[in-house]
Amino acid sequence: MTGAAAPHPALHPAPDRGKPAVIVVSSLVARGSVGGRGAVFALQRLGFPVWFVPTVTLPWHPGHGRATRIVAPDEAFAALVDDLAGSPKLGEVGAVLTGYFGAPGQVEAAARLIAAVRAARPAALHLCDPVIGDVRPDGSGGLYVPEATAAAIRDHLVPGADILTPNRFEAGWLSGLPTGSTAETIAAARALGRPSVLVTSAPAMMARAFANLLVTAKGAVQAEHPLVEGAPNGTGDMLAALFLARILDGAGAETALERAAATVFDMVARSVRAGADELLLAAEQDVLAHSMATVSMRTLAEPGRPRGEGPRRAPKPGAL
Repeated sequence: MTGAAAPHPALHPAPDRGKPAVIVVSSLVARGSVGGRGAVFALQRLGFPVWFVPTVTLPWHPGHGRATRIVAPDEAFAALVDDLAGSPKLGEVGAVLTGYFGAPGQVEAAARLIAAVRAARPAALHLCDPVIGDVRPDGSGGLYVPEATAAAIRDHLVPGADILTPNRFEAGWLSGLPTGSTAETIAAARALGRPSVLVTSAPAMMARAFANLLVTAKGAVQAEHPLVEGAPNGTGDMLAALFLARILDGAGAETALERAAATVFDMVARSVRAGADELLLAAEQDVLAHSMATVSMRTLAEPGRPRGEGPRRAPKPGAL
């Protein structure tokens, strides 16, 4: 789980072909850096060609005010996706990242596309970011997509995903288990039965900290950093894209988590300092490739497993 792994040959074409393409299936906003906008930018900045399939078009994140939603009819969306599934270039694709969906029918079409990608390239990965809901610090919130859409993601995408990146609410909803404590969150992640489950907004060990919890067959590890008040939306989309990028580049899961979490921390801190209401992906894009921030990494104890090692690396004073 630790350190770097040898690049998977099926995910890394010959040098003259460069990095594998990634299909991103998620939302599109006209202004801002959430959803597909954030994921696509991050992946392209790191050198990955991207095929972008918008599921819904909005003027901005709904948190900024009333936002008109444009969702393609199921038949039109399915036709576009099926065109991609039949592309002779499908062998270029090394991974599919799915995020926000506008309707249940889109989920079924995306599942067909993933199957086609795997038929063309069996080692291709699917990262499912199940963007279905969240809970605010005051306890309010819940599902923010229709239950039918959330159920479609649970039933058609979660069972075959290589990597899941739910937030704590989503991990609980998908598993049907509580996520109030670290132990409960680990149990919920394990119940989802996927090779790698990265839970964002997990319970933090440190005061006033933000935590991301990675659960794999090898154990559970957590990345923590100081909480940044007023963080813009889109951090989950960015973390999912960066974690996938590091895995495709050959990093081990723990290294991928450490680098992705540190980069998001750095980007959020810089954006908040600048007074921005969106992540400053373009202005601070060098952070995506060369962040100097660090996070505290902690191996967690589980019943029947060796006790955790405690924190191994703390953020450098003044690093941000």
